[in-house]
Amino acid sequence: MSEIITFQQNELAKIIERYAKNDGVHATAIPSLVFIRNSNTSVPRHGVYKPSFCIVVQGAKEVWLGQERYEYNPADYLIASVNLPVTAQVTKASPDAPYLGFKLEFTTNQILEILRDSEIRVGTKENSKRGMFVSRMETPLMDAVMRLARLLDYPNDIPVLAPLFTKEILYRVLQGQHGTRLEQIAIEGSAAHQINEVIEYITNNFDKSFRVEELAEKVNMSVSSLHRHFKEVTAMSPIQYQKELRLQEARRLLLTESADATDVAFRVGYESPSQFSREYSRMFGFPPRQDIKRLKV
Repeated sequence: MSEIITFQQNELAKIIERYAKNDGVHATAIPSLVFIRNSNTSVPRHGVYKPSFCIVVQGAKEVWLGQERYEYNPADYLIASVNLPVTAQVTKASPDAPYLGFKLEFTTNQILEILRDSEIRVGTKENSKRGMFVSRMETPLMDAVMRLARLLDYPNDIPVLAPLFTKEILYRVLQGQHGTRLEQIAIEGSAAHQINEVIEYITNNFDKSFRVEELAEKVNMSVSSLHRHFKEVTAMSPIQYQKELRLQEARRLLLTESADATDVAFRVGYESPSQFSREYSRMFGFPPRQDIKRLKV
């Protein structure tokens, strides 16, 4: 990592510490930008990454997508190009040097707008690629990140300049080593774009039953093609993806509403409470009641 980027990382760390004084996820005055702070390493945490640009400013983190592990530190950035159920863990942090994260969410429309406005040569409709990647941070990209972060000290400038600096960040990512992966999500008619449509449908209807044939028909793909491209993008099958969403929502409901496990099982779409308990235990390591009791200690 260059000296310039190291200097900028140190400045960014100070900005995050000013606006995220305590551990947790902190919204900022810039829409779609959050800061994360952890004073200690964490246990694995399940969640859904929305399309986002993520930097570890201090410390280190690993993210599991299916059986694949992505590790990144201040020399890297991570992109999730679609909604992805993941398991994330802070692997380097201490009270003296807390983990500090920068996360900027974006939309497919923002990517499409950049492709239309720029001279980036749009590639052909390639085969689908994984919807998550880690790449090396480069100076032009870090410059854009700093411009966005510094706006927090000038809130009156945010409405006008934040969209411009966000656009620059995404433009730099599109120009980077793995930019075509992001590009393909936005290109109408590409397999990645079609899979993103399926992902959005499952995300909005995870508590309902569906057949894979119905999903394939929605995006004019064969069942075999849907399976292949869906697994290429998400590292899992459509049914596995739905299961992850159901179980994560079930855990959230059990934690926040102190609801009965059987009731929650039905609410997230399970017809069999015993199947729900088995799959919950397989994913989280404990049956529902024991898991929630452990988490609330």
